[in-house]
Amino acid sequence: MRPYKVIVSGGGTGGHIYPAIAIAREIKARYPDTQFLFVGAKDRMEMEKVPQAGFKIEGLWISGIQRSLSIENLKFPFKLLSSLWKSGKIIRRFKPDVVIGTGGFASGPLLKRAVGKNIPALIQEQNSYAGITNKLLAKNVQKICVAYDNMQRFFPEEKIIKTGNPVRSDLLDIESKKATAFAKYELSPNSKVVLILGGSLGARAINELIAAHLDFFKKQGIQLLWQTGKLYYDRYRHMEREGVSVLSYIDQMDMAYAAADIIISRAGAGSVSELCIVGKAAVFIPSPNVAEDHQTYNAQAVTSKDAGVLIKESELDSKFQSEMESLLTDEVRRKKLGAAIKKMAMPDATKTIVDEVEKLLEIKNIS
Repeated sequence: MRPYKVIVSGGGTGGHIYPAIAIAREIKARYPDTQFLFVGAKDRMEMEKVPQAGFKIEGLWISGIQRSLSIENLKFPFKLLSSLWKSGKIIRRFKPDVVIGTGGFASGPLLKRAVGKNIPALIQEQNSYAGITNKLLAKNVQKICVAYDNMQRFFPEEKIIKTGNPVRSDLLDIESKKATAFAKYELSPNSKVVLILGGSLGARAINELIAAHLDFFKKQGIQLLWQTGKLYYDRYRHMEREGVSVLSYIDQMDMAYAAADIIISRAGAGSVSELCIVGKAAVFIPSPNVAEDHQTYNAQAVTSKDAGVLIKESELDSKFQSEMESLLTDEVRRKKLGAAIKKMAMPDATKTIVDEVEKLLEIKNIS
């Protein structure tokens, strides 16, 4: 039998790219001779991250419509037509056995062309509020892998499989790494640690919040692992001191999670799924600047089960300090939150998704 050919399309953000790479790696582990081609958007981060992971990628001239009035919006029809044309060309040349979409604008034209040629297709929706690209594709694909309940609001129920989101395998046993993590970050085991995450680029509101509360944390005797993101590191690096580690980027997330007692984070799909695996008290501060406000929906899916704390950016002044005082002093509450979010974990997500891909490959073989 000839090797399988698989196209994976998704990008724009790490939340779309890293699941795509994880799925491809699991397929490759099962079928080492598989030929892969990623399709992304030109000038977006997938054009760098995918080759770094060892896969080939081609870029489409595509982007979303700006919510504000912009001359860029006038280009959208031309970008869409260009991407549909190039997607058709890619599919005719590569002849995939299956296509997988993980969200982002590039996956729209690619999967549209693929399903038009009756190529088996699967999409993976990371968020609790579905993105526009996946909603448009849903009626024509065979399988839709999701991470949350009640996704029949967006997709045909008979196509939905709840799989969870792919996460890093090194997060599955962080408790055994605690001593190593304390040594790595030069932390004292006698004081609590708060880990602050704002994404690889950083979150302005979260960074301003932490900077304004440094004295509060010092009075509480709290140690901080503060990941500012690369856009903000130079602005806050001078605030590093004993008990406050200011980091542009965290290269070993398992170590950071292992050291933490409480985690303050945005509520992107990947972050939420990782925190479910980690199983520690989490404070979610969703970004209000993302499509369909999906981070708030992600956080609400957790907090509705008493598995985390949600504070909107507009509520930070009134709620943040009191919530942190409660979490820092109430160990029972921290443990309850950690146990509740741990129950939501789906550590086998990548394998379950690829099980569904295998079923589509079987269909292709039969036909």
